Amino acid sequence: MSAELLAVVEGSPRAVAAHDRAAWVGLFAVDARVEDPVGARVHVGAAAIGRFYDTFIGPNGIAFRVEHDVVCGTTVYRDLDVEITMSTGVRLRVPMHLRYDLEQVGGSWKIRALHAHWELPVMVGQLLAAGGRGLAAAARLGPQLLGNQGIGGALGFCRGFVRVGAGGKRLATGMMEAAGRGDAAVVRPVLASSAVVEWPAGTPLGVAEFVARARGLTVGKTIAAGRFVTLSVQTPGGRGIAEVQVAPGGRRISAVRVFLA
Repeated sequence: MSAELLAVVEGSPRAVAAHDRAAWVGLFAVDARVEDPVGARVHVGAAAIGRFYDTFIGPNGIAFRVEHDVVCGTTVYRDLDVEITMSTGVRLRVPMHLRYDLEQVGGSWKIRALHAHWELPVMVGQLLAAGGRGLAAAARLGPQLLGNQGIGGALGFCRGFVRVGAGGKRLATGMMEAAGRGDAAVVRPVLASSAVVEWPAGTPLGVAEFVARARGLTVGKTIAAGRFVTLSVQTPGGRGIAEVQVAPGGRRISAVRVFLA
């Protein structure tokens, strides 16, 4: 099944490179959800996903530089950078974790949800650093955003700026590194009383078992998007991606899900 799921997910960069709108939208279930970036307004259904394509994908050149794929159940998590060549020629490189949740529809696998974890302020910073061409690209994006998404959609996209940020990264990274050291005394108070802990994702377990499984874990790339911090991790069982949800207030963690093949 892993090969089938990966084949569907690989259809996305292939359709994007070919600027094939119909093929890209066709990868999704009819009631699919696209959250890109995580924290921004969700695009639901084929029409909304098509407008998302028209706004953010169609006008640009996009290349996926995949470092690692994790297939866990019916979820594919991609650890990658995305290179974006804007209409003015300015080139951006954005670190991402892309989560694809898939389901079978009429005997074929379709994407039920795409959650794109990346940091909107990082992309904007790269645009500003590019000088005139970057500002020109931003100026073109504004009318495209309003024309395809409307005022509500434009404001919804800007919600991507609201993140747990550096504090959330420190909280999530510190907790995962403590788990890697086997230090349950540090991990336990960071977790909210009702926290969901899953290793692998979909398999709930207690704090003691979580720490036991995590011993030896190391943390690589971290991304803060919305209320989530995603972390590239190396575990005794192989490479994976940890998805950490920060509780309101930013001092506790409400969910930890470790995606491993």
